[in-house]
Amino acid sequence: MDKKSTWDRFYTEASSRTPAFKNFEWFCGFSSVRDFILPLLQTRSHPDALLQVLDMGCGTSALGPSIYRESALPVRVTCADISPVAVRLMQEHVRVEAFRPDNPSSQIDFVELDCTQLDKRFGSNSLDLIVDKGTTDALLRSKEGVGKATLVLKQCLRVLRSSGSLLQFSDEDPDVRLLWLETAVQEQGVPAAGVGVQEVGVLKGVCYYCYQVTPNM
Repeated sequence: MDKKSTWDRFYTEASSRTPAFKNFEWFCGFSSVRDFILPLLQTRSHPDALLQVLDMGCGTSALGPSIYRESALPVRVTCADISPVAVRLMQEHVRVEAFRPDNPSSQIDFVELDCTQLDKRFGSNSLDLIVDKGTTDALLRSKEGVGKATLVLKQCLRVLRSSGSLLQFSDEDPDVRLLWLETAVQEQGVPAAGVGVQEVGVLKGVCYYCYQVTPNM
C-alpha cells in the first residue's frame, strides 16, 4: 500500500474500466467531513494572503476540489499524490469540468509528491491546513508502515504554521491512533502540540474519526 507502482496500477485499471471519469473515495465523501474542514478556513494571518491547504495523498478524491470550491476565504489547495496517473486524471477532470470556486481568488494545483518528502515542495511554517483522508492508514497497514507514517507526521509538523492544523480522517480506533499520535508528536519535540479526536460518523457499519493535531495549543 505504500508503493508508487501499486497506486499507478490501481488508478490505471480503475480509469480503464469506464470511459467517464468518476471520483473515487475510499470512505467519507466531502459532505461527511466538510464541517471539520471549513471552520478551520475562516481566518487568515495576513489580509492579502491565500490560505495554504494540502490534500495529502489525494488520489482521485473530490476532497481537494471541494475545499477549493466551497471555501469562502481565498485558498490555494495543493492536491498531492505519489501516483502521476492519479495526478493526471485529476488535472484533466478539473480542466474539463471548469470548477468555479466560491472565492474567485482561490487556486488549485495537482502535483506528484511523496508525502514523506513534503519539505521538497513546502517551506517550514508555510501551510495552514493539511488534510489526510486515509493516507496514514495506508502507510500504517503496510510492511514498513510505522516508520513511514512517523516520517510523514514529522514532515507535516515541519511545514505547518504554528496556527495550522493536521486533520487525519480514519477508521482506526482512538485507543490506538491517539496513543500513536501523542507518542510520535512528543518524539518530534513540538512545543505545546495538541492531539484530539472527534467522531465523524458511521458508514456501512464502520465508525470513522477525525484526529486533529495542532502545533500551537
